[in-house]
Amino acid sequence: MIRISLQVLCAVLFLTVVGETQTIVTPESTAWHDGGFHIDAKGVVGRSTIVLGQPNMLSSQAMPLGNGRLGVALWSANGLTVQLNRIDTLPNRLSPGQLSIPGLAKLTQAPDYSGKLDLYNGEFVEQGGGMTATAYVQPDADQLIIDVTGADPHHPQTVELSLWPPRNPKASVSGKTGILAESWLDNIDPGASGRRFGSLSALSAEGRNVSVSVKDQHTILLSVLPNPDGDFRVLIAGPHYEGREAVQQIAQQTLAHSDAATHKLWWNRFWQHAGLIKVSSPDGAGDYMQNLRDIYLFTAAAESGTEIPGSQAGIADLFSAVRDTHFWDPAAFWHWNLRMQIAANLGAGLPELNSSYFNLYRENLANIEAWTKQHMAGRPGICVPETMRFNGVGIEFERFPGSTEPTIGLNCDSGKPYYNARTISTGAEISFWAWQQYLQTSDLAFLRLNYPLLRASTRFLLAYEQSGPDGLRHTTPSNSHETQWDVIDPTTDLLARHTLYTETIAAAKLLNEDAALVSTLQAELKVIPELPRTEEEHPKTLLPPSADSQGHDVIAVSYLPTAESHNVENIGLEPVWPYGLIGDDSPETDLARRTYFHRPNPTNQDWSSDPIQAARLGLGTEVSSTLVKLTETYQAYVNGLASWGGNSGEFYSEQSAVVATALQEALVQDFDGVIRIAPAIPPGWDLEGTVFVRGKTKVHVQVKSGVVTTAGIEAGSTQSLTLRNPWPGVFFDITDAATGAKLVRSSSKAEVTFSTLSGHSYIIDKSSQSVHKPRFAVITGESPTRSKKLGSRQIGLDPRHAQ
Repeated sequence: MIRISLQVLCAVLFLTVVGETQTIVTPESTAWHDGGFHIDAKGVVGRSTIVLGQPNMLSSQAMPLGNGRLGVALWSANGLTVQLNRIDTLPNRLSPGQLSIPGLAKLTQAPDYSGKLDLYNGEFVEQGGGMTATAYVQPDADQLIIDVTGADPHHPQTVELSLWPPRNPKASVSGKTGILAESWLDNIDPGASGRRFGSLSALSAEGRNVSVSVKDQHTILLSVLPNPDGDFRVLIAGPHYEGREAVQQIAQQTLAHSDAATHKLWWNRFWQHAGLIKVSSPDGAGDYMQNLRDIYLFTAAAESGTEIPGSQAGIADLFSAVRDTHFWDPAAFWHWNLRMQIAANLGAGLPELNSSYFNLYRENLANIEAWTKQHMAGRPGICVPETMRFNGVGIEFERFPGSTEPTIGLNCDSGKPYYNARTISTGAEISFWAWQQYLQTSDLAFLRLNYPLLRASTRFLLAYEQSGPDGLRHTTPSNSHETQWDVIDPTTDLLARHTLYTETIAAAKLLNEDAALVSTLQAELKVIPELPRTEEEHPKTLLPPSADSQGHDVIAVSYLPTAESHNVENIGLEPVWPYGLIGDDSPETDLARRTYFHRPNPTNQDWSSDPIQAARLGLGTEVSSTLVKLTETYQAYVNGLASWGGNSGEFYSEQSAVVATALQEALVQDFDGVIRIAPAIPPGWDLEGTVFVRGKTKVHVQVKSGVVTTAGIEAGSTQSLTLRNPWPGVFFDITDAATGAKLVRSSSKAEVTFSTLSGHSYIIDKSSQSVHKPRFAVITGESPTRSKKLGSRQIGLDPRHAQ
């Protein structure tokens, strides 16, 4: 048998953050004092400001902003160009429009031009030639505001809002507001929902002599004379629209929210709430990785979504700068390309960013059940399509560039073989993430809400199993994700069944549900086959489960290792991450490390989880080398986002999510209920910050040159915690920071278990070190003055003269 060794962003936190309270932090202060761990959020996040030494003239250089529903891409062509994007203009994710302000060319063409994407304040700022333009998206309204100062008060500014053929909007003017509105039915492509969708964009301005006109069917033209001091403001609305709402009313309501401070307050509180990590290394690679992690957290919040996630297929759809062009089916979600984002959000203490992910599957439960019954031989429960349309059907409809005919792929379908036709493990992994989020948040209401996903996924897998002559239960034909098609007992299935059944048992008991199902699952856990093994040098040979081939065996993809490979995944490492069945001190650690070092596809694809799995296996050197390799290969854009394929300007967020998750796992892990501090720090790197773990608990750590110097825990609930000694073989203490009571005194054990009280903080120290001894100063940082570079890659743009 397999062996196992939001919801409110503005919450008041126990973690004191500079700027959040009236506490004055001086250079003599320490990172841990007054019962808390202190991070200068503005300074740390400021290190990741994206600096533009020259205007970003190309759409592929666009900077992202958003509020979770409305996203924008901004670049300096034609003065300033902005593309609006929404999560709900389905099925083709059509843009509500593009905006340009030609008069800002005076700013962008100025010799003293400078620009920045200010992550901490959530705004894009450009200045030059005596002018400044500041753009931001309002958090409480789907509105983009562009504030301009220093303009010529005698010269009118023009603004153009447009769509493009074959779009067919209705252009109209109401007072000083111009509107482009269009609606359509999702009733054409396979799997169509029959729902009505639409897009609406509205344009207005604040200044003198504002006038708006319809230039043509696709274009609104606005003119505004700056105020006597040279200031003017452009307001753009991009609200939810289905074609039923009164366009003038919804436009005016959205444009009414114009407070210039609201967005800063929202973003400042977001960063103060998030688990921040400052990273440094002598070669600059660590600093670069912090920049990518902060960019991920910024874009994750900016595209977090409501009904559905803002990202699909690993793409940062809300920041598209290529009009209505999409490489992948824009109506469908690829779970494989979402999971690293779910993990990154949890480790950063931002479970609220996962709400739309769970909503996507939970609200489609009935549709998925119907699809499963129809396409998987009438079986009960849910086979969740790995590639699933937003309305719960397993259809992938692709119009690939250069192809004369569209490609239609069916997922969770008993017909012809395909990449995910018989990938039956997706429902189990979604359930796994629901369980992980419950463990971290202790939110029983959340678990109750999502338990039907666990139960329905379990019932399908039970129905798909078949008894074999060996007395075990098997799954066949079944895909090992996209790598092998229609094989026997894929590793993904074995992991899915084991974790899903275990978690469903635990959840059902907590909720007092399904006693009969619990009994069934307890019996089923005993008849799941071992993980398949093969030889590291001969990966087509199947070894008996008990064989170790003299230390040369690795975990196989399935029990049919000779099957053809259709993708470049490393399925043998799935037990390490995400499932957490093997770590750096498990009975199978050596087996997993051999599997890692003989993986068939090292650092291949921007979604590769190599750095995360290296961290789980305690391989710090591999964490840094794979992070660098993936970044140098795939992080193609100066906004920090990646390229997998498609048109330049269609950005991918999955690679930065891998970076974010790997850094968190390198600093703190608790995947099996044991808190591991600094289990996989890259040699010579400094990591300082906070990772969120189970039970609403935060772990604060400072690591200098790979050595833990400061460690503490803020308990979010009254519970027992198990901690691995951060200094193996060294005596250490655990002290209640408020009372001074020693919970653990002079222990050199490999692991200790101690009881915590909700709201209390605990300092972890070497026994020879006094808890009152000064530690490192408050964690802070400074904003960069130029772009960052890593090999051939960079974030930001150099000044013109530096090229």
